[in-house]
Parts: sequence; C-alpha cells; structure tokens
Amino acid sequence: MTKQQLFGQIQKKRSFLCVGLDSSLDKIPQHLLKYENPILEFNKQIIDATKDLCVAYKPNTAFYECYGKKGWENLIETWKYMPKDIFSIADAKRGDIGNTSAMYAETFFNEKSSEMSFDSVTVAPYMGSDSVTPFLTFQNKWVILLALTSNIGHADFQLQETGTDRLFEKVLKTAQQWATDEQMMYVVGATRGAAFADIRKLAPDHFLLVPGIGAQGGDLKEVCQYGLNAQCGLLVNSSRGIIYAGNGEDFAEKARAEALKLQKEMEQILIGAGLI
Repeated sequence: MTKQQLFGQIQKKRSFLCVGLDSSLDKIPQHLLKYENPILEFNKQIIDATKDLCVAYKPNTAFYECYGKKGWENLIETWKYMPKDIFSIADAKRGDIGNTSAMYAETFFNEKSSEMSFDSVTVAPYMGSDSVTPFLTFQNKWVILLALTSNIGHADFQLQETGTDRLFEKVLKTAQQWATDEQMMYVVGATRGAAFADIRKLAPDHFLLVPGIGAQGGDLKEVCQYGLNAQCGLLVNSSRGIIYAGNGEDFAEKARAEALKLQKEMEQILIGAGLI
C-alpha cells in the first residue's frame, strides 16, 4: 500500500484508526474457549465488527509467538483474514545484525516462504542502518521505526542528549538517510503530547504510528493538534480499549461501539483540518 493509497483509505473511512490485535487467551471471552482456535475466532469477530471503521490492524507478534506452533498458525490465519485494503502492521519490534534482519524481513514480508505478507513491520533502530536496510529491500513494504515510545522507561535512553540532539531526534535525522516518507514511518507514543511538535519539525511528511490512546491515557486531540499533516500523517492505535471493551457474547458489538466512538471523533478532526 502506497502512502497515497493509505491517505485515500483515511478519507474514504473518515478515520485514521488502527486496531491492535493483542489477543490473549486469559483475556478473551470465556465462551470462545470451546472453539478449536479461540484466539483466531476472537480476531475474526473483532475484524468483522471494526473493518469499516479502521484503516489498519496491528497484531503484536509476542501475543502469538508465546503459544508456539498454534500461535504462529493464528498469526498467519489472522493476516489472511484481514481485508487487503486495510494496512497491516506486524508489531514485532525486530532489530539485529544484517543477515538476521534479512530473515526477519522474510518472515513478515515473503508470503511464499512464511505465508504472511504484512504491509509493514515495526523495527528497533538501536543496531543501526545494517539492521534496518534489509527490511527496505522489499518493494511496496514499510518499516515503522521506533522513535519516541509511550512506555515509562522511554526516558532512560530516548531523551538522552547526544550533542545538540536528544537520541530520538538523532534517530529521526539519521533514519531519513535510509528511506523516504514513502517507505518509512515512525512510532511515537500518544502519551508524548507536545513532543509531536518537535517531531514534525524533523519529519513533517512521514506517517506516525501512535500507540497509547485509551488504556495508556494518551489524548487524541492533543496528538492531532501537534501531529496532523497535509495527508493526515497519523495512524492512531487502540488495542485493549477496543478489543476488550466487553467480555460476554456481545464482545464484538462492544468493540465496535468503542471503535465507532474513536472514528466519529477522528471524523470531526479530519473535517476541522480540511482533509475530508
């Protein structure tokens, strides 16, 4: 999916919502445990309930890898079930030396070998360019690089001064030498608020993947105040706040209701910004 196609989906659905599929056996409704693949059934019903309200799905791969062979099967089948006009993100946060990164890229991008071909994968930049560039060799695929995250410990490294820049600013500047805004996005946590203004000075045209809305306390209006650009430039993720909105047999309806609330809020923001 190209940047323009993604913006087209945002305009069509009047939404820049990403739904995180962080699906766990101990949190999904108990009645689903009767199914052969409870997590897959949960994901399918969540997708069916929200696919007209969101423009992206983001399974966190740790929630699948932990279940071994069955978990990988569920990740593969979840990817296959996602509508192909919806942007797919493998939230894997991979980062290793070049030849290992090349294998990670094959894992998430090469359908012939792995049965999955996500549109994008999250990547950690700590090991530098040779750990990132193998992902960029795939045509029409995206790297979503960790920049300024929403976790409490982000300040341990990301805010440290490195000459005239903080480390996350150094990441943004350096990474733009590896790829353009047509192939690279950045992760910026919703809890970072006004820091989006600093990020937009350095990456005015890039899309930003924004976790932390909902359960983590990020404010959508503040994110958009500082983070919107001429093509929206935001994919705002909500995971627990949507998928675990209900735990009964009507869980999918409850999830849809929460997604609809965010979509309606996003619609008004897009209208106010003149983007739809």
